[in-house]
Amino acid sequence: MKKLIQKVLFGLALIGLIAGCGTEISGDLDDDADAGNADFSTFVTVGDSLTAGYADSALYRHGQVNSYPAIMAQQFALAGGGAFAQPLRLPEATGSFVGIPTTDVADRLVLVASGNPARPVTPATIDPTISTSLLPPLTGLFNNFGVPGAKSFHLPLGGYGNPANLGTTANPFFVRFASSANATVIGDAAARAPTFFVLWIGNNDILLNATAGSPGFGAAPGDPVLGTGSTDVTPTATFDATYPVLVFNLTASSPGNKGVLVNIPDVSTIPYFNTVPYNAIPLSAADAAALNAQLADAYDLALNAAIGLMLISAPEADARRVRFSEGENPILISDETLTDISAVLAGPLAPLAALAQARPATPDDLIVLPASGKLGVEDTPGNPLTNWGVTLPLEDTDVLIEAEVDSLEIVRAAYNATIKAEADADPDLIYFDVAALLEELNTTGISYGSGGISSAFIQGGGFSLDGIHPTARGYAVVANEMFKAIEDAFGARLPPVNPDDYSTVFYQ
Repeated sequence: MKKLIQKVLFGLALIGLIAGCGTEISGDLDDDADAGNADFSTFVTVGDSLTAGYADSALYRHGQVNSYPAIMAQQFALAGGGAFAQPLRLPEATGSFVGIPTTDVADRLVLVASGNPARPVTPATIDPTISTSLLPPLTGLFNNFGVPGAKSFHLPLGGYGNPANLGTTANPFFVRFASSANATVIGDAAARAPTFFVLWIGNNDILLNATAGSPGFGAAPGDPVLGTGSTDVTPTATFDATYPVLVFNLTASSPGNKGVLVNIPDVSTIPYFNTVPYNAIPLSAADAAALNAQLADAYDLALNAAIGLMLISAPEADARRVRFSEGENPILISDETLTDISAVLAGPLAPLAALAQARPATPDDLIVLPASGKLGVEDTPGNPLTNWGVTLPLEDTDVLIEAEVDSLEIVRAAYNATIKAEADADPDLIYFDVAALLEELNTTGISYGSGGISSAFIQGGGFSLDGIHPTARGYAVVANEMFKAIEDAFGARLPPVNPDDYSTVFYQ
């Protein structure tokens, strides 16, 4: 069964680019560049991992030198732009730091041979890994203030780059290049007095909750957990109070400067959340019949008993019933919004205790990419009732249920309204809708004359192996689209780059 499931998932990953993609990226690469009424002499970017050039689950040099800010600075140089310095990793570094044992500072992923004909390649950590020293901090004047892991309220936080605060309030990626122990990200960026800037922050305020499966959902009716913890969703009141301060610091640092405010994309448009289909359990007729006798029939008895005890309604029971059939079957998941029926899963039904809040997945549920490695695997070898996604429901961390997706969308819309209001209030600022761009990558793909790009995992070319961050080619497409917005707003002329000149995923 494991091989069947992996074959289905690998086949999906190998879907090629869609013919007749949407947006066309074109233009004469030899056009004379012109800044229009913008000034690119001191270009500064502020944000999180997407601004830093993070890719393949790590911050490593190739990703940094092909970040969207680096690509933009390269073209800005044709129109009077100055030097663009980044806090680069050493060429040999693979992502992790010596003495910082945390999954937030990871080594890069590459595709490696799996030995499984159904899935011949799979993402894995590069071998060997080469950790490098975090201290002493880098010195110099930098232009890229992208800090992986940063949320909006972290940018004005003093001590966020203090080595003494590692493990508590400090971020190791900012520790690397903070100007002082008490420096703030936004303060260091503003001190550069940018003549032009890009601010893209707020992704992690939602994303870190989403990638963790929206833990604690339902603690408040219909809402994610709000707060400042690592997997909490940042309250809209906090974001609304913080974001204008960030904009003010950047605009006040160099009166008359211009900038781009970037919105927050929908998590459902990235491969981390849409690669694994809800019905990724392929079964033969014989396997389906055996599973019905082994689990589905007994679960029906439990649900009927729960109805009799008035624990659940008949409609809820019907939504929870499992019935296996030949072909592709829904993944079995846990749903914390369902009534806990542990009371009836006793005695002869005790082996089904894990199904206390279980149901089949629907097309509106998002299965996270790492869960693909669990599907069809027995959690307890030899016990068929512990087969992940088949007889044992995937855990909360493995799934974003529809209610969680809807709740996060409400927060995202509020963040984006705040970002747009700031841009609309200042004629020197433009609102860049990257959410629409990623939606297009996910639906029709984007063609650029000599090729195309989409968000399809591995083969689409747009996203790296972590399923969250773009490849160098994906960052090039983001930069090209941002050039268009800058040209329209400020009368500039900025030749696009050729995305084919930039890499996609790497093999070991």
